[in-house]
Amino acid sequence: MQDRFMRALRRQPVDRTPVWLMRQAGRYLPEYRATRARAGDFLTLCKTPELACEVTLQPLNRYALDAAIVFSDILTIPDAMGLGLTMVEGEGPRFARPVRTAEDVNRLEAPDPETALAYVGETIRLVKRELGDRVPLIGFAGSPFTLAAYMVEGGPSRDFARLKHLLYNDTDTLHHLLDTLSTAVVEHLNAQIRAGVDVVMVFDTWGGILSTQAFTEFLDYLWAVVSGLSRSLTGDPVPCILFTKGGGQWLETLASTGCDALGLDWTVDLAGARERIGDRCVIQGNMDPACLLSSPKRIRQEVGYLLDRYGKGEGHIFNLGHGINPDTDPDHVAAMVEAVHELSAPYHAR
Repeated sequence: MQDRFMRALRRQPVDRTPVWLMRQAGRYLPEYRATRARAGDFLTLCKTPELACEVTLQPLNRYALDAAIVFSDILTIPDAMGLGLTMVEGEGPRFARPVRTAEDVNRLEAPDPETALAYVGETIRLVKRELGDRVPLIGFAGSPFTLAAYMVEGGPSRDFARLKHLLYNDTDTLHHLLDTLSTAVVEHLNAQIRAGVDVVMVFDTWGGILSTQAFTEFLDYLWAVVSGLSRSLTGDPVPCILFTKGGGQWLETLASTGCDALGLDWTVDLAGARERIGDRCVIQGNMDPACLLSSPKRIRQEVGYLLDRYGKGEGHIFNLGHGINPDTDPDHVAAMVEAVHELSAPYHAR
């Protein structure tokens, strides 16, 4: 069933639970490492459409996955804003010019996705041409708050002290930054929709670091992104998946944003989430990525457990609770995908 993933997003009957993986194109695959070596560095790989297309398709050539996700990065937007992004091996992203004052924010403008981020659209068009009707293609962006977290900190952080200092001491400046980023995210996702993606996903990676009061205050920016999407440019509505890592306590609130599916991290019980959300959203998730470091037998057991926790019926897309660990054995991913498709069939029997 070529449209299994799209049918699941629309809560329509499927023969098996669809499965795809966050970071399914990445360092755990030897073919990815070879392509990245040809590119020379991560950002060149992202910005070279032919290579990014090649990497996007690599996991589809290995596994019977039900969706592809375009190879890119959530930090393409702040990079296009001129913040001097570099990827430091073993450390992660770094910005030469972090954003920490009102003056810094005032200098920012949402980049034109058709020029500053044109390489993403070109990658999407190449991938769509290669995929044909094989599987749907997912486009994505980081949430405004997650982008702000990296931009203010200047890179990865354990406690996000600079960001929270801004949150509690200069809230107006943070709101201004998030407003600018909301515009940028909406424009970037709409450009991806115009280029041909079938689904878009918003990665709210750091939303879970907030207090409930702060999360509620900044929820407006997730609302703005979901409501700002041009969801019908291709005829059929383009579904939106929202993933807030560490956001399990706010599932009802997140479901109210208007998204079509909610991604869950591995700390959330699927049965409880299904009961809380009802039929408002499809649920995506949520195996612990570390389970893929165990044996194929243990992986199969975990797949069976998660399918049982969701139960019979539609509205579930199998995924990890976050991205694949780079040390994962590719054969273990094959074991997981095969287990999902085999073990899920009885849950959809008519």
